[in-house]
Amino acid sequence: MSKKLVGAHVSASGGVENAPLNAVAIGAKTFALFVKNQRQWSAPPLGPGQAETFRTNCKEHGFALDKILPHDSYLINLGNPDADGLERSRRAFVDEMRRCEELGLSLLNFHPGSHRKMIPEEACMDLIAESINGALDQTRSVTAVIENTAGQGGYLGHTFEQIAYIIDRVEDKSRIGVCLDTCHLFGAGHDLRTKKTYEETMKDFGDAVGFAYLKGMHLNDSKGVLGSRVDRHHSLGEGELGWDPFRRIMRDPRMDGIPLILETIDPERWADEIRVLYGFEESGSKRAPGRPARSSR
Repeated sequence: MSKKLVGAHVSASGGVENAPLNAVAIGAKTFALFVKNQRQWSAPPLGPGQAETFRTNCKEHGFALDKILPHDSYLINLGNPDADGLERSRRAFVDEMRRCEELGLSLLNFHPGSHRKMIPEEACMDLIAESINGALDQTRSVTAVIENTAGQGGYLGHTFEQIAYIIDRVEDKSRIGVCLDTCHLFGAGHDLRTKKTYEETMKDFGDAVGFAYLKGMHLNDSKGVLGSRVDRHHSLGEGELGWDPFRRIMRDPRMDGIPLILETIDPERWADEIRVLYGFEESGSKRAPGRPARSSR
């Protein structure tokens, strides 16, 4: 029986209750979603019965609520040096955490924040930690999951030391975690392409942060080259990373039981990418597959 939980960031169009159904359609065992419109600062509350229907759909299709990895709005910048922008981001982040609680979800994934070339990195990381502490104080159960970045646009979290610095300043260590994005790792200069560099990267993460904090991964190939600081996702096997890192992840016991989420660029290929990934786990094949055929959905 598979120990890996592979899925994708699926659409919640028409209501969050539809996300589990969209995940089922691609053979996912977990999924990610936006719990509100990610392009707007505010959104109306969940409608009557939406949260209950969401939980029912998850239960009926075997999705564990504590293994789903929602993503916050890309508008949010918890390290914003502008006071008004920071306050708006903090309010929006708390709102999203409360929506997760209403849905019964345990995790909320987010990009830590950008200094916008206005303040030193350390001052920005201090703001991010303060923002997280404030959000945890105003909520009860959701874990804030820091996503590593490629380092574009002044976004911090592109080194493991930066992530560790933020975690060190979070007061409730039981409600802080990390999501590793393979495209972002590669863009930030963490190579995953060979067995040696993969193990070096994972050792560096373990030494600086610790696998106890790893709550999920985003599985994406990269259009950008190693160390480019470019955040441009690609379909698995089509970019600079190739297939080998994803084969290793699927056979790495440190990634058992956490959500492994595709954010690759072609949703029509998600079902095929999921099948290929599970094939790596089952067969241990050392032969890279060809390009997955497009789904007939």
